[in-house]
Amino acid sequence: MKQFTYLAYLSAWKIIRILPAKLAYGLMQVIADRIYAKNVPGVQRLRTNYARVRPDLSPKELEEYVKEGMRSYLRYWCDTFRLPSWSDEQIISTVNVVNEHYLRDALSAGSGCIVSLPHAGNWDHAGAYFCKTGAPLVTVAEHLEPEKLFQKFLSYRQSIGMEVLDASARSLGTLALRLRSNRLVALVADRDLSKNGVEVNFCGFPARMPAGPAVLSIQTGAPLITAFVSYTKSGLDIEFGAPIKVPVTGTSNEKVMIMIQQSATRLEAHIKGSLTDWHMLQRIWIDGDFKERDE
Repeated sequence: MKQFTYLAYLSAWKIIRILPAKLAYGLMQVIADRIYAKNVPGVQRLRTNYARVRPDLSPKELEEYVKEGMRSYLRYWCDTFRLPSWSDEQIISTVNVVNEHYLRDALSAGSGCIVSLPHAGNWDHAGAYFCKTGAPLVTVAEHLEPEKLFQKFLSYRQSIGMEVLDASARSLGTLALRLRSNRLVALVADRDLSKNGVEVNFCGFPARMPAGPAVLSIQTGAPLITAFVSYTKSGLDIEFGAPIKVPVTGTSNEKVMIMIQQSATRLEAHIKGSLTDWHMLQRIWIDGDFKERDE
């Protein structure tokens, strides 16, 4: 099964990349609609997540959002398969950034910068934009199985210009070193994988989000800013929020909890405003019948 998964991704990487753009994206939309129609577990989870974020939606509206969410998710994969063949001009010209000065000012000051963002839009395209415009970034990736697939994604992101660390207890120390060297650290932070995340209120329900962004900011003095990546017709919008300030009083753990809750509140507002670009096909809330690493 692992070998089949690897071969399927490898085939898609080769075939989707060489197809004309209109045909490639059209094909991925057809695949998205078929996956939606089959109502596989990922679609069911997306529906549950969307319903929690937008409880105001009618059943019909919710289904429309879920279908569009799957189309957005497959657009991400189409971009991923095709991005290695994009020119620098295409990568840069298709991105619009709001409040980019929050990131650039931090790097100009030599402090490094931490960006916390959710699984939304195309974070690889966003990362490529910054790598191509003088801000190569460092990030962390969950170790995938099979190993050959993990190595494929690793080489793909390295080809964009990213430094990718394997998620482990040691990666936090390496990230701190990179920040002290005035690097940009980007961390996807809407789902905790460590079982040691910070409990937050997210859309009115308890969830856990990784503590790393706040811990790094407190330890290194690098500002923590949030970002949201959403799709436009021709590319991406990236919107940054102002730095989240480290609380003056409280223990280290209390400071981390306050900062991560502020980050979660910001991400919640963005996700509500651009729901179909949030590609969260896993469970993130920890109430009810939650089990660790529930997929």
